Amino acid sequence: MSATPVLEIRNLHKAYGALEVIKGVSIAAHKGDVVSLIGSSGSGKSTILRCANLLEDSQQGDILFQGEPVKWRGHGHNRRPADGSQVLRIRTNLSMVFQQFNLWSHLTILQNVMEAPVTVLGRDKHEVEASARRYLDKVGIGDKCDAWPAQLSGGQQQRAAIARALAMEPQALLFDEPTSALDPELEQEVVKVIKDLAAEGRTMMIVTHDMKMAHDVSDHVIFLHEGLIEEEGAPEVLFGQPKSERLRGFLSSTVHA
Repeated sequence: MSATPVLEIRNLHKAYGALEVIKGVSIAAHKGDVVSLIGSSGSGKSTILRCANLLEDSQQGDILFQGEPVKWRGHGHNRRPADGSQVLRIRTNLSMVFQQFNLWSHLTILQNVMEAPVTVLGRDKHEVEASARRYLDKVGIGDKCDAWPAQLSGGQQQRAAIARALAMEPQALLFDEPTSALDPELEQEVVKVIKDLAAEGRTMMIVTHDMKMAHDVSDHVIFLHEGLIEEEGAPEVLFGQPKSERLRGFLSSTVHA
């Protein structure tokens, strides 16, 4: 294990006006780690992911990518990233997969996967097309290259979104509730892809409501409650021998949901 995490969050605080939603959270993901964030709605899971990818500005704390801290200017609610080129570099190396797929409806599936590597990274179009086709094959929809997003099921669209994230050749993947918008049978298509990526040794941080997936793919699971880490540890310990009453209650509610 590398001594320097791919992604590290130290003492993160995030508020919307007077409402503090993240109250001092520290997380590290080393190369090859799969870290899952679980907890009730409103516990701050997705906000942490969006702050890590600099889609949201945090008011306090450090975010480090491969040991390099994000540079900030201003303080508190006026704090913003100071270096636009650093933000772009970090974002392109932390590919995010969203709950709602976010595919461009006017582009084919192949064009969706190719768009960012060509326009953002300036890579050769023919090389990108070849790798895009490989990634679409990898997620099991290589035959859908010329289809439009509206012609695909939700599970296929999410797999296309994963291929799009992989096409950026990122150092880590961030998944924000990747299966929660899907019907149960389509959910399993996406879970299989995520399991395959975990088995490859991809560095991932996953916000999920799917406890079985969190148990099966994670090296480390973090249970959040009201913007703080209530409990964390290896999945077999966290799910098998939860220490806190809140975690026990949460796991019980998900079993009976």
